Amino acid sequence: MREDHFDVLVIGAGSAGSAIAARVSEDPNLNVCLLEAGPDYPLLTDTPDDLINSHNNSYTAHDWGFEYEPTQGRRDRFPRGRVVGGSSAVNTTIALRGMPEDYDDWAQEGNAGWNWASVLPAFKRLERDLDFGEQDYHGDSGPITIRRYPKDELEPQHQAFLDSADALGYPYCPDANDPNGYGAGPQPMNKLGRLRISAAVGYLAPARIRPNLTVRADTTVRRLMFKGARCTGAEIQPSAAPDGEQVSAIGARLVILSAGALMSPTVLLRSGIGPQDQLSHLGVETVRQAPGVGQNLSDHPALGVVCEVRDPSLIDFDRPIIQTILRYTAEGSDKRNDLQIEQISFAGRSGGPPQFMLAPVLEYQYGRGQLTLSDTGTFTAPVLQNRFCEDVRDASRLASCMRDTLAFTRVGALADMIQQVTFPDLSRGSSLEDLQRLCRKFSGSGYHPCGTAKMGPSEDPMAVVDAMGRCHGVDQLVVADASIMPSVPRANTNLTCFMIGEQIGEWVRTRPTAYGL
Repeated sequence: MREDHFDVLVIGAGSAGSAIAARVSEDPNLNVCLLEAGPDYPLLTDTPDDLINSHNNSYTAHDWGFEYEPTQGRRDRFPRGRVVGGSSAVNTTIALRGMPEDYDDWAQEGNAGWNWASVLPAFKRLERDLDFGEQDYHGDSGPITIRRYPKDELEPQHQAFLDSADALGYPYCPDANDPNGYGAGPQPMNKLGRLRISAAVGYLAPARIRPNLTVRADTTVRRLMFKGARCTGAEIQPSAAPDGEQVSAIGARLVILSAGALMSPTVLLRSGIGPQDQLSHLGVETVRQAPGVGQNLSDHPALGVVCEVRDPSLIDFDRPIIQTILRYTAEGSDKRNDLQIEQISFAGRSGGPPQFMLAPVLEYQYGRGQLTLSDTGTFTAPVLQNRFCEDVRDASRLASCMRDTLAFTRVGALADMIQQVTFPDLSRGSSLEDLQRLCRKFSGSGYHPCGTAKMGPSEDPMAVVDAMGRCHGVDQLVVADASIMPSVPRANTNLTCFMIGEQIGEWVRTRPTAYGL
């Protein structure tokens, strides 16, 4: 079995992995290899339109094809980007940071260096904010360009959404990344015109010139390799090859697993790191008992209020799908900005009835799901059970957000655009109790999974890595992506994943001895 060898092997070229590879390779003395299961498009001229066009998300041509169980007895698709750039190359480019309290909570769980004051420099370093770059809590020269749609670029339904929010008494919020901000306003987005500023565009494009950085695409990791309790590299094979064929190996002094909240725990389980009962069931030799691998799955439960519009010309599938947001706090909640409502420009399919959607989203989740494996096949998808709204605190707050969302269909400029609400069926009841039942039955994912290999001190039996991303009980193995988040931040997770890549990438580059380099 042929084996290449590098100083640092980064597995997964998504938001965190690309940032890590770019930052670590700034040290010319470290040879870095970045692995990706999907294809690579080094030049924008060769990049397919679905990856460039940020007006819509791309969940078909470059997708893992996963499914999940949002609530008991239901199955649906769970899109994840399978391409250099990861999900940052296919998403809707929402660039939210979350609340300062999210990161302070992480630190209070025993993760030094992750409180708001400590992560703010990384958030500032990653961004080039075209609107508020002069503010002391923003950056103006980072690799990820961020802007907001001005009023004259808003689609009619998005301007109507803001007008109705004003009529309903919500304040205007010009910058949703203001640490003290709340209310309705434009979404911060990492896009320029149609161009999606993904990890591939922002981080890797300028880094590819470095001779010490190798990007190896269309390559799937079968399992990690170990010598005793030390990780020495990974077994790999071409993504298009049948399972177990054309297997080779890549050795490294340090392995950084950044395959995402779904694939990082999958790789760990296949490699013998995970709960003992799962490893025994899978017939995998135990390298390290880690009960937290695959557990603590956290996400944003969401629903949709689907509205048929009076004027079909409003619905144009070639226009931006997201432009505005409302963030606010549930009545009686001590979790600031734990609710969110978004206007979605269109719903359904082109050629169908003219519809748009309002999306109530629960941003602070108490409940947890889990990830398991049915077998150890290289290409076997993980089994995802989210268990949304089984926790009554989640169901009650999402139901109140659903109630507040329905108010938009009855008040102001947005209500004037609506012919009828087609979902939910309000004839079946619209009390909070009715809406709670609806949430428990129909809530789905905001597609922000995290927490499946959470960081924490060694005394925490469910912690998989320490505060520097180093795997407990295994040398030379780091996990750095959404999987290490102890809980989901009150925001879309893309910017937080960039931040994690910035944070750990800088630590590896500037404190190499802490990582055995």
